[in-house]
Amino acid sequence: MSSHDLPRPDYAARRRRLMERLPDGVAIVPTATEKSRNADVHYPFRPDSDFWYLTGFAEPEALLVLVPGHPDGEEWLFCRPRDPEREIWDGRRAGLEGARELCGIQQTRSIVELDSLLPELLQNRELLCAPLGRSADFDARLMLWRNQARSRSRAGIRYPQELVDLGFLLHEMRVIKDPVELEHLRAAVGISAAGHRHGMRVCRPGMTEYQLQAEIEFVFQRLGARSVAYPSIVGGGPNACILHYTENRDALADGDLVLVDAGAEYGNYAGDITRSYPVNGVFSPAQREVYALVLASQKAAIAALAPGRSVADYHEAAVAVLVDGLRDLKILSESREAILEQGLYRSFYMHRTGHWLGLDVHDAGSYRQRDGNWRMLEPGMVVTVEPGLYFSPENPACPERYRGIGIRIEDDCVITAEGVEVLSAAAPKEIDEIEALMALGG
Repeated sequence: MSSHDLPRPDYAARRRRLMERLPDGVAIVPTATEKSRNADVHYPFRPDSDFWYLTGFAEPEALLVLVPGHPDGEEWLFCRPRDPEREIWDGRRAGLEGARELCGIQQTRSIVELDSLLPELLQNRELLCAPLGRSADFDARLMLWRNQARSRSRAGIRYPQELVDLGFLLHEMRVIKDPVELEHLRAAVGISAAGHRHGMRVCRPGMTEYQLQAEIEFVFQRLGARSVAYPSIVGGGPNACILHYTENRDALADGDLVLVDAGAEYGNYAGDITRSYPVNGVFSPAQREVYALVLASQKAAIAALAPGRSVADYHEAAVAVLVDGLRDLKILSESREAILEQGLYRSFYMHRTGHWLGLDVHDAGSYRQRDGNWRMLEPGMVVTVEPGLYFSPENPACPERYRGIGIRIEDDCVITAEGVEVLSAAAPKEIDEIEALMALGG
């Protein structure tokens, strides 16, 4: 399977939509910068998500400029020219002609021309839209270009008076996925689910967390995902109570649970699935009690996903079930109202129930409306649903019976006109399904 097998997004239509929102402005969208890992070794390059959303161009040292109505062209892409000598060392480049053909942008220029041409493209524009506050170096360069455009104001040439963060306009486009994006997400989540199923089958006492991680990520790559969407979390026993545990170095012990939060990135779209299961393949009675509670809360949260429902509703639905369960298990003794009002459950459940998902694992888009109220869900939005309970041995409020148990169950869901589609349903989460799959072995 290859991301080339999936339909190509209409990047040109996205650029047109953005330009419609800034008729007398200019948008500057840089890709990510290459990052040094150590000495002369770099981290694998991954393009900036906003830049990719508008261009589908994967190379570093590139920048998109959108100038609605400009007589020489509304769309400008600055990128690296062909360089046969460097390509021997670093790999092929699209070059200006290749970028023009790939992106459908007629004005493709060498990145070395950027500083000389950019101030001219800012002239006679009222608004400058760019990613602000993310990179001090880029912010300084942006102000230099603007100041150079301003230097010609005595000649009657206007320059941008208003600066707007790119996310204010673009991220509201990204929060609603189009049908092609949903196909990419289904592929990323499907690969992620396959990795989780394989992990359940090969998990056994004595293997290390990093060995289980390697088994899962091997499946991701074998199925075409060249990268993980984020560092995988594989926490056995009490390590599962560390929300962003990534050391993944301990041995998995018989009788413990393991929490696996891992997702594949495919075509730059992220999968994000968490499953928790017994290392030896059989839930203990205490583990079953906690797992059943978390699963019930997750199902209640998924049931609260629908167009017109608040983005906060599904978190509140999960919390309500968890609070009742914590009282039933005698972990909390206060009244339901007191627990909710005082947030007493946060000793065991300290995060929200989900987030947007897309090109970024914590994807772009506001959760609140301008009036401060939670926004309403709409078809095409994609969210994670991931309640959990964490009974850390270091938390004196945890009953002995449950200490060291950390459970999170996470699915990826798309809001549809009818309600919700669970993209990650292929990853088992019912107790009987998990135990049956683990009994098959690797």
